[in-house]
Amino acid sequence: MDPQTLPLAQYLFKRLRQLGVDSIFGVPGDYNLTLLDHVVPSGLKWVGNCNELNAGYAADGYARIKGIGALVTTFGVGELSAVNAIAGAYAERAPVVHIVGTPVRASQESRSLIHHTFNDGEYERFDRMQEHVTVSQVCLSDHRTAPMEIDRVLLQCLLHSRPVRITIPVDLVPVRVLQSQLEWKIAIPPAVPQPQAEEEALAYVLERISKAQRPMILVDGEVRSAGIVEEVDNLIKMTEWPTFVAGFAKGLVDETLPNVHGAYMPRHKPFVDSCDLVLCFGPHYSNTNTSIFTLIPKAESSILFEHTSVKGGNEVFRDLPSKYFVQQLTKRLIGSKIPTHKPDAAQFAPGPLPAIAPTDPVSQKAGFWRRLSPFFQPDDIILAETGTPGYGASEFTLPARARVFKPVTWLSIGYMLPATLGASQAQRDIHAPSKNPRTVLLIGDGSFQMTAQELSTIIHQKLNVIVFLFNNDGYTIERCIHGRNAAYNDVARWRYRMAPALFGADEEGEYASKTWEIRTWADFEKALGDDNLKNGKGVRFVEVFMERFDAPEILLGLLESQIEREKAQQ
Repeated sequence: MDPQTLPLAQYLFKRLRQLGVDSIFGVPGDYNLTLLDHVVPSGLKWVGNCNELNAGYAADGYARIKGIGALVTTFGVGELSAVNAIAGAYAERAPVVHIVGTPVRASQESRSLIHHTFNDGEYERFDRMQEHVTVSQVCLSDHRTAPMEIDRVLLQCLLHSRPVRITIPVDLVPVRVLQSQLEWKIAIPPAVPQPQAEEEALAYVLERISKAQRPMILVDGEVRSAGIVEEVDNLIKMTEWPTFVAGFAKGLVDETLPNVHGAYMPRHKPFVDSCDLVLCFGPHYSNTNTSIFTLIPKAESSILFEHTSVKGGNEVFRDLPSKYFVQQLTKRLIGSKIPTHKPDAAQFAPGPLPAIAPTDPVSQKAGFWRRLSPFFQPDDIILAETGTPGYGASEFTLPARARVFKPVTWLSIGYMLPATLGASQAQRDIHAPSKNPRTVLLIGDGSFQMTAQELSTIIHQKLNVIVFLFNNDGYTIERCIHGRNAAYNDVARWRYRMAPALFGADEEGEYASKTWEIRTWADFEKALGDDNLKNGKGVRFVEVFMERFDAPEILLGLLESQIEREKAQQ
């Protein structure tokens, strides 16, 4: 066997390893079994999932922490099960590599009527379906060009921070290719300066800054995919201007800095509207990330720093990679006179918490989310599911280096539990198990029922995860929007605290699972003060009971409108 060659499957997996993937997710199937034989020999850890949808969610969560994630599914039935997750990764810019094992080339070329197809000999329809949710694709068919095709697609994944799809037929898996191609590093090419456009854009931004009397910074979530988190952090510290984060960017900015005032909330809108310059980095202006478009800063005061463009007023400067441009802007600002704007930070703080008694039931109206904030530790990864927790997470005050996943645009309920698996695995791959970093999942009862079985994988992998399960007897957010008493907003009543035992958690030993029940504020204080919850290992499961109409403040108006309509119809 030629030592200068290796199987094509190992070429693909070693490339992923070079790019930072240490663990790969997926589900075995007859068209990917021999492919999976090469995962461990390539230096990767295999994390098998309960289904392909969850594998996609897990790869997405992994990618948002590690910079890239990957999953393996089988042709047809497997890959289509994962499409929802891949679409969400596309919408919210998570760089996920979807690898699909396909039938041998001879079967495809002869249009054989085999299983996992529509039984009509058409094999390309799955390729066309996936084109809509991936930024680049390749169906490997020739071992001579396959390494270059793999590299091309992986580069597009990094460049656009969006999913890609690679299919590999069973008969190509063992075919040997040259190892020498692995010596060529896949990396985003350095920005090619566009002197005229760059100078015009810099002059425009610097002039706006020099004239500003009330400047501020708004950080949004696409700073992660644009790779400018560090650059924006430097500007926040350099300017000392008041800074807010959109929901998508929660946890990407150090909220312990004195000029960082947390999430941009409706109560901050008058201040933001009064600013004559808003530098917005990585804007993602979906309705759910902007409180139904109400928190988008005024166009006349905004400068938007997007992936490859800068926009301000009627000016648009294109072909300017944001990382390069923000670096150049920072260099120009060093030593220049930067306008000072240091408003009293007290005006941005929330009001005082209401008084509570130990026997009172826990509720959002009594400040549950703000009272939960001291529980978080530096380096925590906090995932708040679509629904009640997603709204509540905006109220958190975060310690240094804590990360937050909030629902942004795709809002596929159930995503956060498998994403917790992926994020926690990435956290372990970065820090090593001995450091015992924590991942904290906040999830409602309805969302938990969507993907509950993936808790078994978290347990199986001995990951350090704390689950807060909010039992509010159904879909509270939907009850606020419409049908507050409708049966379709109910969910089956599970014995949630039995879930860890059902899914195989240890009953004793270092990773023995423990559960808590919170109904009152006394329960809350007791549970959060328990060192087993704060600093234990493995899965810890906390069931929090809330009243079915205990909704986030932003939705109470919708609920009250429903009640008024019902009264009028009586």
